[in-house]
Amino acid sequence: MSLWVPVTIAAASFQTVRFMLQKSLSTVKLTAAGATFARFAYSLPLAVLALTIALLVTGYSLPSLTAWFWLYAMVGGTAQILATICVVALFKQRNFAVGITFKKTEVIQTAIVGFLVLGDQISNGALLAIILGLAAVLLLSKSPEGGGAWWKHLSNRASRLGLGSGVLFAFSSVGYRGASLELGDIDAWFRALITLAFVVTFQFISMGLWLLWRDRAELVAVWQTRSTGVFVGLTSLCGSFCWFFAFTLQNAAYVKALGQVELIFSLLASILFFHETITRREIAGMTLLGVSILALVLAI
Repeated sequence: MSLWVPVTIAAASFQTVRFMLQKSLSTVKLTAAGATFARFAYSLPLAVLALTIALLVTGYSLPSLTAWFWLYAMVGGTAQILATICVVALFKQRNFAVGITFKKTEVIQTAIVGFLVLGDQISNGALLAIILGLAAVLLLSKSPEGGGAWWKHLSNRASRLGLGSGVLFAFSSVGYRGASLELGDIDAWFRALITLAFVVTFQFISMGLWLLWRDRAELVAVWQTRSTGVFVGLTSLCGSFCWFFAFTLQNAAYVKALGQVELIFSLLASILFFHETITRREIAGMTLLGVSILALVLAI
């Protein structure tokens, strides 16, 4: 088995636990922005410590950080901040499993963004997969209690947040892979650790300054929820490192495709931990989206 496979599965596992913790924080004391900032605030010390230990133990030195590295890292980091805020806000609109499913449209949207930005060609099989994914989103876009025609629900808050997070996560993945590859021919795990440390530092500083300007009370709330926030930071660090590591080992499209195992993890979390009810329509939508993602991978 190739190393990127278990690393990706581990990343999906850590990410599911982290979103569960962030959902709990967002429904108790923190806003979507606060729950997102908690992730960076409590993972930053761990990321810097891990990089420091790696430098001391291995004797490696930091490679030259090019302008392209910083550009990729900042674009990826900013996109991830906005995407995570969208997902946490989405948890207040819909249940946990459906929220994660909306986020997972990033796989399909990555193909579209790649075509529009880079000129990547889309095969007939990939086009069919995108159409299947659209059908899945249509099933999931209608609120359980909503009435009327399905197309009237495409502009609801849950749909906008879910689709928006998918686009942003697509840009984030491309940014992180680009930053990691800019570090040159060094060990993949070391590239992942360097990229992670610098990205989290950027995210902590930029989002901390924003909250200091716009909502200082939220900074206090993040500190008050530190008993849970510490675990958010730990799971975030482990998950992000695994994602970054996998991106340096394999094409991001394959990594994200295998990462769809998170759908299964989130469904189990929704039922077992949050005791939420999943409707048959929502199960059908998630199943169809999973099929579309698999078809897209096979068509690549």
